[in-house]
This record gives sequence, C-alpha cells and structure tokens, in this order.
Amino acid sequence: MRDTDTSLLIIRAARGYWQAFRSVQKSLERVLKGENPGMVARDDHGSWYREMFAPGNTAGIIRQADGDGYRKDPVFISRSRYVPPRGDAVLDFMTAFFELVEEEDDPAARIVLGHFVFVFIHPYLDGNGRMGRFMMNLMMADGGYPWVVVPVGERKRYMGALERASISGDLGAFARFLGELERCSD
Repeated sequence: MRDTDTSLLIIRAARGYWQAFRSVQKSLERVLKGENPGMVARDDHGSWYREMFAPGNTAGIIRQADGDGYRKDPVFISRSRYVPPRGDAVLDFMTAFFELVEEEDDPAARIVLGHFVFVFIHPYLDGNGRMGRFMMNLMMADGGYPWVVVPVGERKRYMGALERASISGDLGAFARFLGELERCSD
C-alpha cells in the first residue's frame, strides 16, 4: 500500500469518527434534556455506527452491508481469549442489553454495563470498542459525569480489565478503571 493510500484511509477513518461523534452529540442533547439514556442509545446507536463508517462506504473501501446492521458472522478479538456470542444470537443479546440499561436506575452501574455489556456482545464486525466508549459516555452524561477518553498509555490496562471481566465475569477491575478515568478528567 502506498503512503498516499494509507493517508487517505486515515483521513477517512478520522472523518468517520468525527461524524459519529457529532451524531453522539445529538444523542447527548436528548439525554441532557431528561430522556432515558438507554432508550436514546437504542434509538440512535445505529446512526452512530453508520456515520463512523460512511466515508469508507462512500469510497468503496467497506461494503455497504457491513454498516447496515448487526453482524451475522462469527468474530474473534485479536489477542483475547474471549469469543463473543454467535451472530445468530446478537439480536436477542442486544434486545436484552437495551432493556438492562433502560431499566437500570444507578448511573454508575449503567456506565459500566453500558460499555462492558455492549463490547461483550460485540454486535458489529468492526468498531465495537469505539461504539462501547460512545455508549459509556452517553451514560456518563446522564449521571452528570464528564466525557472521558481512554489514554493511549492506559490502553493495555483497559484491555486487560475488559479481558478479565469477559473471561471471569469479574467487573470490579473494569469498574475501578472507569472510575479512575472519570476522576482524571475533572
């Protein structure tokens, strides 16, 4: 691949992330006006995803079908022992996920569940981590917390906490990690 091709891919990826972020901002406005964050996420997450990959779709780099809905195929996460649910179970998992976050009253629990359960299900072929962090930040806004970003230097710890939670069901380290991120963003 030539350097110009790589540069164009990076530009398209950045553009898609910016478009998705703008779409999430519209969702944040709804949550900040008092709408249930789980319902907002259910309504809007598909548009976040489509916006994230729109530049690649337009350029013909990504097949349009890849951005049209939940995955049907199996996925594997690199450098992880965790294997997400089969593709034919994703819709049922996502239905249960949204019921869970819609009904959860505790903002801190909704933040952890909003991120962790989403990436645990891994409903898309690509972009699940980015979508999970958008989901987490939407839930954080409802709890009155600031927007947080996982610093590059903390990525290994972040992935380790997700891996531990996915394999053993122990969400403690992951919840503590998110709490530390929130405190650092003040």
